Amino acid sequence: MAVAACKGLFNSECHGNKRMETKPSGRKRVFVQTETGSVLGIELDRSDNAHTVKRKLQIALNVPIEERSLIFGDVVLKNDLSTVRNDSPLLLMRNYIHRSSSTPCLSPRKDIQQRDQSGPIEILVCSDHISRIKKLVREIVEAMKLGIDPIPVCGGLGGAYYFRNSQGANCAIVKPTDEEPYAPNNPKGFIGKVLGQPGLKRSVRVGETGFREVAAYLLDYDHFANVPSTALVKVTHSIFNINDGVNGNKYQVRKEFSKIASLQQFIPHDFDASDYGTSSFPVAAVHKIGILDIRILNTDRHAGNLLVRKIDGGGGLDQVELVPIDHGLCLPENLEDPYFEWIHWPQASIPFSEDELEYISHLDPFRDSELLRMELPMIREACLRVLVVCTIFLKEAAISGLCLAEIGDMMSREFHGLEEQPSELEFICIEARRVLEERNMLYYDNMRAVENEFQFEIDCGDGLDFTCNLEKKLALHTYCWPLSGNIRNPLSKVEENVDEWTEDDVNIIPSRSDEYAFTAQDKVATVPRPSMSMKNVSIGGRSWRHENVIQKNGYLSGMSSGNRGVNEQLAGSTSFVKLADMSEEEWVQYLENFQQLVHQAFSNHKSGSVGQRQRLGMLCKF
Repeated sequence: MAVAACKGLFNSECHGNKRMETKPSGRKRVFVQTETGSVLGIELDRSDNAHTVKRKLQIALNVPIEERSLIFGDVVLKNDLSTVRNDSPLLLMRNYIHRSSSTPCLSPRKDIQQRDQSGPIEILVCSDHISRIKKLVREIVEAMKLGIDPIPVCGGLGGAYYFRNSQGANCAIVKPTDEEPYAPNNPKGFIGKVLGQPGLKRSVRVGETGFREVAAYLLDYDHFANVPSTALVKVTHSIFNINDGVNGNKYQVRKEFSKIASLQQFIPHDFDASDYGTSSFPVAAVHKIGILDIRILNTDRHAGNLLVRKIDGGGGLDQVELVPIDHGLCLPENLEDPYFEWIHWPQASIPFSEDELEYISHLDPFRDSELLRMELPMIREACLRVLVVCTIFLKEAAISGLCLAEIGDMMSREFHGLEEQPSELEFICIEARRVLEERNMLYYDNMRAVENEFQFEIDCGDGLDFTCNLEKKLALHTYCWPLSGNIRNPLSKVEENVDEWTEDDVNIIPSRSDEYAFTAQDKVATVPRPSMSMKNVSIGGRSWRHENVIQKNGYLSGMSSGNRGVNEQLAGSTSFVKLADMSEEEWVQYLENFQQLVHQAFSNHKSGSVGQRQRLGMLCKF
């Protein structure tokens, strides 16, 4: 199934290090951004490398380049720039926390913007998916030529601007990456970090919410959830904010600045979901948005980023349409605690329709990952692994008959007293990782035992049969504990006391029909016992103890994460599950374990072993 598809991808040329491979054709352009937000478009010559690009940046923008590297997503660029796609954004980052006092700075050239030959708005990493955005950009540029300036957006924590068309109507909202919360040029006082450091969410770095907005749009196939058209752009205008002291700016002199930003089509609307009764929302609209949120692990789906449009339903009756926006905190690098506002709504407890189930069944997380690698080559591999895990979880849950609220509930963390506990999804991931690590450890222990046995035979002089015996025993021991073998799901015992496990419970013989068949007495594969830190696990009761559990204040016992306000949740985020530190081979094996474990988790839900959790939404009247 999904794992088979994953194996196929990793055996092809689509995996991590080859994700950006393109054949160079003629001159290429990149947009280099410093960690304080300055941006310069640079035309690359065939002889250019990372050092010459940094040198050009130093001359044009008067920025230090010593002890700094050019970053392209997960990749630190060295000499060869052939893997960088045309119109890609690069980030110049310090290699160390401290700044060298001896780093030389050259005198800035006058009229820097003349050195950047790009237009006022340039779409980065162009593709066929942004045809609507191209038309929108043309309208904005025409309005800018007529002197119609953007308007700053008052709300929110980050800098945002309404860009208008020739009629003066809002047509797009632009969010510069260096004006995000905590970014150097945030206009609302939320500063203190440079681009590339952890942001509001530890797993979402400052300056990287923009491409996540684009990712949500690209993953919304056939406009299923109604995400507005979105692209990553380089935009130049004098409206943008530059804080005092940033880039040598001592006074607020009004001049044009270039910035990398997300540009999203503005959707006229009547309300947001916080101003309108949720009982009137169409079930299908709630389901479609929830399906997208689960796939991308949206950690910020509150009512304020669901726009509500009234539409004429005929017969004098008004109907509403939902438009999801603000996806900058989706696809974290580690599994995080999501925030699903809709988990409280009655629509989320209605089963999926046949059309929705068909849509889910056709989702392919590995194809989605390849799409994002192609369209957003700066995206980090860890984000794509989160996408894969969450999409597999959604697909398996839908097959098992779970509704949207049940799936969201399994993905949300719970609080007992002052302790935050991993969600059921996180628990499954933790157990899958433990099984992987203990399998690998026992596999290598078995191999060492085989080697010792062979050495004994050599010392005893068993003769010419040694080579034959070596091949057979190696094959037998390799299968005896295969890294991706067929084992019984360890969760079948997870609700029982570990001390009650018997030897029969933990000894399993894999089925084998070929020439290496063996007896139970000869070779037995042993499922590792759960670690001591997992002894208080119960999927049905959700009891869990983690040595790194964090303390929370002000939360009632038994409340899920869905009860918290988004600002409280962002501030208290932690990561129980990390996916980025596995090799590609381990990642495939991990997914096999993960899929085996989710089956038992969904079986527990279907059998009614999981009680309904306390949520504030259960007390609301619609």
